[in-house]
Amino acid sequence: MRLALFEPDIPQNTGTILRLAACFRVSVDIIEPCGFVFSDRRLKRAGMDYIGQVDLKCHNSWTKFHEHNQKKLKSRIVLLTTKAHCSHIEFRFNPSDILLLGRESAGVPKNVHIAADARISIPMAPETRSLNIAVSAAIVLGEALRQTDGFLKQ
Repeated sequence: MRLALFEPDIPQNTGTILRLAACFRVSVDIIEPCGFVFSDRRLKRAGMDYIGQVDLKCHNSWTKFHEHNQKKLKSRIVLLTTKAHCSHIEFRFNPSDILLLGRESAGVPKNVHIAADARISIPMAPETRSLNIAVSAAIVLGEALRQTDGFLKQ
């Protein structure tokens, strides 16, 4: 299981997601450009000393990430989006899935949306728009790990 962040623009969210990934030994792909410098103190503060424990790969662009996946990982890309009709609870995850999260400010462009192998959403109250991206990552990753028996054993 992997998390992929498409052009993240809030360093605190990225740091929180990197900390989440370290705690569950999940790899992370960062698809650049980012809306911040990777040495940003807010990223480091949110990620604490966990960032160094993450299997992290940065890609210069969506194209480079997509090519890397097609040639090396060959994983299914599962996009978390408010524009999906399938709930993360109804979806059947695979252990090799990549959970793709869009930019906090704009999601993903149409070409990325189309390139995803699946699109899922988190059921929410109809009068709300969206959850924080780090919260969304934790909710969906938790369900995906539960379904695939991917939680670390105590």
